[in-house]
Amino acid sequence: MKNILIITPMAAEQENMLNALNNYPLPLLNAYTIRRGYVGKVYAAASTALALAEEQFDLVAVIGYAAASDAYNTGDIVCPRFARYHDAHVPEGLDGVDFLTKPYALEGTDDATVYTGDSFVGAEMIGEIKARFGTPKALFDMEATAVCQIAAQQGLPAMVLKMVSDTPEKGCDADAFERFVTEHTDFTPFVELLEKVQ
Repeated sequence: MKNILIITPMAAEQENMLNALNNYPLPLLNAYTIRRGYVGKVYAAASTALALAEEQFDLVAVIGYAAASDAYNTGDIVCPRFARYHDAHVPEGLDGVDFLTKPYALEGTDDATVYTGDSFVGAEMIGEIKARFGTPKALFDMEATAVCQIAAQQGLPAMVLKMVSDTPEKGCDADAFERFVTEHTDFTPFVELLEKVQ
């Protein structure tokens, strides 16, 4: 049995995950603690650090909705292999800040990267990020890499599980995101994936 810390940015994600765990039809093989990380890198990192200071965990998981590149469709469940910041610009040759630019390895199964930054992304920004990093299969959020950074500092593995809520390159807008979140509340697939962690 693993003791897993789940970080969910939004209240809706926290509620959906709690409902999925409480209504899971099989006995749970792992123990779960859900913490709301809130939106943004600072909030997410702080919430993770506080939780890890209070209890010992075996894995940190970031769960929720995310925008994605046009390689994906809304509703896809993605478990990326890497997380990194897209908004960290560091002068060449500057030492001691590689944590801002390096990719963090995840306990993921999909050949994809989740890019984190303190900005909501649109089609133009996604295109620029894909071109800069050469990653066509990409997710975009405002928390995952910050959580992974804290987990890495504590020597803990991290996993990111995201449901694609919008694909701006395909014309999705803020209204589409709001509709998707309202209509897609079943987080059972996330529990199924976490239960495979042994």
